[in-house]
Amino acid sequence: MPEPENISSKEAKPLKHNISEHRWYAIYTRPRAEKLVFARLVEEGIETFLPLQKTYKMWSDRKKLVEKPLLSSYIFVKTNKKNYPRVYKIAGVVKFVSFEGQPVSIPQNQIDNLRLLINSDAEIEVTSEKFAQGDNVEVINGSLIGLTGELIKIGTKNRVVVRIDRLDQNLILKIPKSFLRKV
Repeated sequence: MPEPENISSKEAKPLKHNISEHRWYAIYTRPRAEKLVFARLVEEGIETFLPLQKTYKMWSDRKKLVEKPLLSSYIFVKTNKKNYPRVYKIAGVVKFVSFEGQPVSIPQNQIDNLRLLINSDAEIEVTSEKFAQGDNVEVINGSLIGLTGELIKIGTKNRVVVRIDRLDQNLILKIPKSFLRKV
């Protein structure tokens, strides 16, 4: 798998909404339909966030820089219960990420952490592997200052894991131990 070259995102602000009622939700899309769903949600005026990762794709005759979703088949929307039907009617949307049949909101700080990650120069690896409980840490140096996460040890290298709990996905970053402090 090629190393990520750069991370970016697509975001769209709503045409109008009542901020107090709106929360972030993850929606699951058809495979490889994230960008199309993003465009359709934007057309509907729904605030949307699609974290993208720039990477090189290899073909037999060439190498090209492409943007692919950081979290395959997931996109984030900021909406309220009243607008669920508007989201569901978008072609390519499969379902809201739910618990006991109810869409589960994603805390604002996790969306902020994702934005911080995709705008940094950190090398990011995505996995759905479950990690053991570790120390909570905060990045105090470098381009990721303010990012918090769970410190784990894989082999001989220390890495920070930012867990997006309700998606069963983890983002693994390579950050020097000296850039971290325990919280």
